[in-house]
Amino acid sequence: MEWLTYDFMQRALLAGILVALTCPLIGAFLVARRQSVIGDGLGHIAFAGVAAGWLLGWQPVASAALFTVLGASAMEWVRKRHTDWPDMILAIFFYSGMALAVILASMKRAGGLNLSSFLFGSLITVDVTDLWLIGLLGCVIWLVIILLYRPLVYLSFDETAARVSGLPTNALNYLLAILAALTVAVAMRIVGILLVAALMVIPVACALGGATGFRTLILRSVGYALAAVVGGLAAAYYGNFAPGGCIVLTATALFVLQSLCGKRN
Repeated sequence: MEWLTYDFMQRALLAGILVALTCPLIGAFLVARRQSVIGDGLGHIAFAGVAAGWLLGWQPVASAALFTVLGASAMEWVRKRHTDWPDMILAIFFYSGMALAVILASMKRAGGLNLSSFLFGSLITVDVTDLWLIGLLGCVIWLVIILLYRPLVYLSFDETAARVSGLPTNALNYLLAILAALTVAVAMRIVGILLVAALMVIPVACALGGATGFRTLILRSVGYALAAVVGGLAAAYYGNFAPGGCIVLTATALFVLQSLCGKRN
């Protein structure tokens, strides 16, 4: 456990734990709604938020959170008006978000921005301010899910029935999109924007085998995410590898092992 004797690794582990407690939570709802790839689109928008924050002098996580919330709201608004082409809507936002990020990052004042730390994750640069922001956003996400758990589950599995029963499905859809946006902002400093969707989906995929209910699925997903973060950080330290990639590949390895050894539903 030599790697835990360093302050930056302790901060990295704490941030990783916070992310592992949050990503699979919202990821379980996205998987249930067949929207697993939405995290990629929000990641592209978060990239634009990081570049804009740098130009404006804002904290990167805060600016990314603002951009992703606005982008997720717009995405949901457009999706409601083009229900027959949801994949097309996602693609439009994917490409537009990346294009805006490229333009903002190419501006002269953004010349000193280290984009690689946000694209691929950079645990060394996680500071106390990042930890507070990650912890605050994570608490907000958990609190909302706990308070609205039943309506959100109902919505995720049968939106038509939820609407007929009188639930405010439009508001809940917007809320779920915003929670996904905040999750992307929470996780991008750890695994990077390009890999954030993986930590939202792969632990859930691992947990599908043997899950007896949605609550069980969430708890098992969080467990797999924690294992992936701890194992990935250790591998990154001893092998001098990129931490984001190590975390995601550890999660993938857990999925492969679970698929080979566990019982699939």
